[in-house]
Amino acid sequence: MNNEVPRIVIVGGGFGGIAAAKALRKTPANVTLIDRNNHHVFQPLLYQVATSVLSPGQIACPIREVLSNQRNTTIILGEVTGIDKENLCVFVSSADRQGVQVDYDYLIVATGVKHSYFGHDEFAEYAPGLKTLADAVAIRNRILQAFEQAEAEADPARHKDLLTFVLVGAGPTGVEMAAAIAVLVRNSLRSEFRRIDPMSARIVLIDMAPRVLGTFSENLSSKAKKRLESLGVEVRLGHGVDQIDKDGVIIAGERIASKTVIWTAGVEPSPAGKWLNVPTDRAGRVRVWNNLSVPGSPETFVIGDTTSLDENGKPLPGVAQVAIQQGRYVGRLIHQRILGKSAPGPFHYNDKGSMAVVGKGFAVLQAGKLQLSGFIAWLMWAFVHLRFLARESLRVSVFSQWIWNLVTGTRGARLIVNYHPSSSAESATAPRSDAITHAAELSNSTIENHLKTTTRQLEENAKTSSGG
Repeated sequence: MNNEVPRIVIVGGGFGGIAAAKALRKTPANVTLIDRNNHHVFQPLLYQVATSVLSPGQIACPIREVLSNQRNTTIILGEVTGIDKENLCVFVSSADRQGVQVDYDYLIVATGVKHSYFGHDEFAEYAPGLKTLADAVAIRNRILQAFEQAEAEADPARHKDLLTFVLVGAGPTGVEMAAAIAVLVRNSLRSEFRRIDPMSARIVLIDMAPRVLGTFSENLSSKAKKRLESLGVEVRLGHGVDQIDKDGVIIAGERIASKTVIWTAGVEPSPAGKWLNVPTDRAGRVRVWNNLSVPGSPETFVIGDTTSLDENGKPLPGVAQVAIQQGRYVGRLIHQRILGKSAPGPFHYNDKGSMAVVGKGFAVLQAGKLQLSGFIAWLMWAFVHLRFLARESLRVSVFSQWIWNLVTGTRGARLIVNYHPSSSAESATAPRSDAITHAAELSNSTIENHLKTTTRQLEENAKTSSGG
């Protein structure tokens, strides 16, 4: 890389970071993208990995592959631990190095969000959230293992706890997850077990809000709720969760026994506000100017879920389209500055609408005055999501899987994949070693007994001979 040209650092390889990097592909600058993962994941479809519709490789792609044609872009696998605005550098830690300094002339922070348990971090141990591929695979393991454990459980009284699934949060993720689990039970698992009836599974969706999909119209929210109930989902609204532990949840004083609780409620931004030491809103998101730059640092930009920006008196939603449009805008703005051209005007979000899937072949769609529900809305949802997958090969793969699933009801990735460290492998060989040792002991004992028996016989024969 030529150090005489401007240096642009992008922190985060999500929707916003990737969009910014692509917008800078023709910029005469050295672009460095830093992410803790080596892949870009299409987060809106994480719930389909968690419910065995798709495999992880169908919604994720290596960042290096996504940006392979951009000769001005370098990828660093590492985690940003701090930012020094005064000296224009970020600090990165990786598996073998800590606190590596990466200098910049322009900085784009697109670090996204993580789970928020609203002050009850102790819930995290018992109610995992869904933000990464690892989260999705872990939840898929828990769901499938619940049925396997129930099948192996001899006591029918324990089946109810094992086959009760509780989801906390009735936003798009919670609604889509609950419906997908219901479809998994109805279409894929119902005929595969012999000692249990998968149809007896109880799926409970909880939210303290008065309705599901609160950002949608009341009409679409009502249709989504009816669709959930028709799939067998129990919707509990108007009450928050008081407690979550290894035995289930407590809501409004009532305990719901469950071994599988999934958190689909709140999120909180990364600590970018603390790194930059700039004003944030109540949720911790960075307050930015209308060109997405940080007050007092015109070379620093914050985009996506980490940023707080009002438009028409309302904060922009934390959805993928906001991050993508902001990434493109900031990339174009920096490109214009480097070329000495006039910068674009203030950022404006083009709201293309909201969508949510509620089971197989049914979705709700809201775009301005347009409101749709049912199969047509699902087709539009499918088209939009396929379009924004990172690679053409993924679009073909996902489309084929969806059609196959729609026609046959067969899931593509019902695999329980657990990590077993080397110590487990060593312990796995222990029974065999014990068996060999035991066999050797038995062999030695047998030989010893045989020798004693032979000796006695020889002595008896000797006495008989001398007596005769």
